[in-house]
Amino acid sequence: MSSRPPTPRCLGELRAVGYRPRGVRDELRENLLARIRAGKPVFEHIIGYEDTVIPAVENALLCGHDLIFLGERGQAKSRMIRALAGLLDEWLPCVVGSEVHDDPFAPISAYARALVAEHGDACEIVWVNREDRYVEKLATPDVSIADLIGDVDPVKVAEGRSLGDELTIHFGLVPRTHRGIFCINELPELTEKVQVGLFNVMEERDIQVKGYRIRLPIDVFIVASANPEDYTTRGRIITPLKDRYGAQIRTHYPATRDLELAIVRQEVTAPAVDGIDCHVPPFMEDVIGELTFQARSSPDVNQASGVSVRMSIANYETLLASALRRALRQGEDEAVPRISDLGALDASTAGKLEIEYAGSDRSELEVTRELVRRATRSVFDSCFTADDLATVVEAFDGGWEVEVSGSMPSREVLVGLEEIPSLRDAAVGLAGGDSPGRLASAVEFILEGLHLANRLNKKTRERRSRYAKA
Repeated sequence: MSSRPPTPRCLGELRAVGYRPRGVRDELRENLLARIRAGKPVFEHIIGYEDTVIPAVENALLCGHDLIFLGERGQAKSRMIRALAGLLDEWLPCVVGSEVHDDPFAPISAYARALVAEHGDACEIVWVNREDRYVEKLATPDVSIADLIGDVDPVKVAEGRSLGDELTIHFGLVPRTHRGIFCINELPELTEKVQVGLFNVMEERDIQVKGYRIRLPIDVFIVASANPEDYTTRGRIITPLKDRYGAQIRTHYPATRDLELAIVRQEVTAPAVDGIDCHVPPFMEDVIGELTFQARSSPDVNQASGVSVRMSIANYETLLASALRRALRQGEDEAVPRISDLGALDASTAGKLEIEYAGSDRSELEVTRELVRRATRSVFDSCFTADDLATVVEAFDGGWEVEVSGSMPSREVLVGLEEIPSLRDAAVGLAGGDSPGRLASAVEFILEGLHLANRLNKKTRERRSRYAKA
């Protein structure tokens, strides 16, 4: 929550309190240094970039470099850019009524210059919050020079001003961000003509509007984002503009499954129902994280397009929702996801993977289910060795069978479990508790793992799976 703005209300009062204006780059640099000295994080809730992306951003800010983030979808590019606004001063004094946040000590627009000249120290000021000094624009092919830089305002001309009057200008987004941060998302989508219009902004630090004989010296920090795939195929950043960015920072996906899951736990919005506790066992979390990692290394998935962390988040929420529906229908007080809930991930994974070979014999659904099987097998192998469950396999060799389904109550899954002590012991150790929901989840995971390891046979019919001797 923002504090109240400072008390000075005119230029004279601002002088009296000793206020000294500073450029936006100096502001970002000095506030960054203050935060580092205080041991405070520059970017909150950003996981996995501590030794890679964040140091590069800090270097760019210390140098006063405009910067561009290059990375695939779901790599927190927009979140990091928006966090830069937190390094601006909370309040900034501007000439009242100015469209471009004019500095009362050094106004750049004709309107503000005239106002300061007329009223002097009595010129009224207004305090602008840091949130209003950050402007973001999604680049699309229809964005024009007028949108970003400015154009003639026909309404002002109709009011009687001449076309040569600077007051007839309608300023675009960039000058309106004077003394702030301007972000262009998906920069390659801008046409080359519009990209040329940014040259002066980024090098000479001024703008020129059509045929007007004016050059406004604006102070704006320019940030952009782009997907490398779009960068090279659907559009491109022209070389002179790319050269004007002082820093090109490459983002990346989490390096480990643990980091992936740490992000998921931070971002997930878990469905909730009064009276039902939700618990996702670690091995089921690992399956969610491993599924995304399998997709990021699969030859069936277009790696240039990327596999977003959003897939892990959506899958986690969907898995929990499936368990919650079962608990609600069966009157259980604990919702615990099981292997039989993984079928629900068809919906939350669809659309988040770009299949490498369009029109091939393998559909997106088939690829997804194969990735789920690989993820489950990988997590199972990290939990058990071949010898750990030998006695469980022996019980099935003796004729034991188990049937499970996503709608089956937890206690029903556990029927007869006491007859296979080794299975119960393995399930208790894996589940980290002995509640029916947790044990049922662990049992299903063990059975599916043994099936994927070719130790048990599995037959599925009408959404019910039967595990028996291989």
